[in-house]
Amino acid sequence: MSSLQKAAAPPVLTEPAARRTSGSAYLRYGAGKVGGAAVSLLAVLVTGFFLFRLIPGDPVKTMTGGRPVSAEQLAAYRREFGLDLPVWQQFTDYCGKALTGDLGTSYQFRAPVLDKITEALPNTLLLTGTAFVLYTALGIFLGTRAAWRHGRLGDKLNTGLALTLYSVPSFWLGLLLIIVFSVGIGPIPGLFPTGGMESGGEEGFAYVLDVAHHLILPVITLVAVEYGQTLLVTRSALLDEMGGDYLTTARAKGLRDDLVRRRHAVPNALLPTVTLVFVNLGRTVAGVILVETVFSWPGLGGLFYQALSVPDLPLVQGLFFFFAAAVIVMNTVADLVYPLLDPRVGR
Repeated sequence: MSSLQKAAAPPVLTEPAARRTSGSAYLRYGAGKVGGAAVSLLAVLVTGFFLFRLIPGDPVKTMTGGRPVSAEQLAAYRREFGLDLPVWQQFTDYCGKALTGDLGTSYQFRAPVLDKITEALPNTLLLTGTAFVLYTALGIFLGTRAAWRHGRLGDKLNTGLALTLYSVPSFWLGLLLIIVFSVGIGPIPGLFPTGGMESGGEEGFAYVLDVAHHLILPVITLVAVEYGQTLLVTRSALLDEMGGDYLTTARAKGLRDDLVRRRHAVPNALLPTVTLVFVNLGRTVAGVILVETVFSWPGLGGLFYQALSVPDLPLVQGLFFFFAAAVIVMNTVADLVYPLLDPRVGR
């Protein structure tokens, strides 16, 4: 080989050098995603502060419960909660405290916002976490079967039902289930509680059964409304993969259709579904406001609705930031997982 050909030839990376290049590319990719998430969190912090100050009403007057209060007492309340300060000063104080983990003190509960979130979070995770596991598994299972039997009666029925339930408002479906299965209608007796998390007075295993009894209707509501999205995304991704030559090759080798689907098609079609799963996982932490409100479930969603009606500005802002942060963090985790599932991502 001439010296000119050697100069023109591309450098050949040894295996350690190739690994270093791949590792540095992933680090740059990950740093970009984490930096974007940090900017998004800052934007949420700013937006939440100004957005909820557009809500009409005076939180101080609401806290007095309509009792006759003198102007001096109202002024004292405003000083106590810092509402007498200029908006720019309230904003800088809020941001400074938020960066240290202090989300303020609730007006109506007179307790730290973070404590109220920590108190209600387990209840939300119980409800939405149970529903998340069920509707994710159901959506992926039915989505893969619908795609593999594309155009058949089962596919049409599955897709039609998923689209119908996905378009139904969750609060409307929840109210309908309460009317039919809690209050009772016609020959159907009232089988389930109308709301709440427990009946009270139960202990031990009886308490567990009581909570599970209260859990059934809200979980059914969430599963019915949410599983369709996972089904449709999984079905669409799998349909895109089904024309691949590698599937034809796998069938030509004598593999059964079930094995071809499980070992080859489904793993390659899961990338869009992974995105959806992580987004839904973030929403699981955030809770479902309407469903928790309809069923009087004592979680973060019900707490947000209660705070919004005052308005309890520190609690509303804290919950809004917490909800958004959960989704942003889960999205970032999904982005960081992508290159592990598909090495082409992040290059």
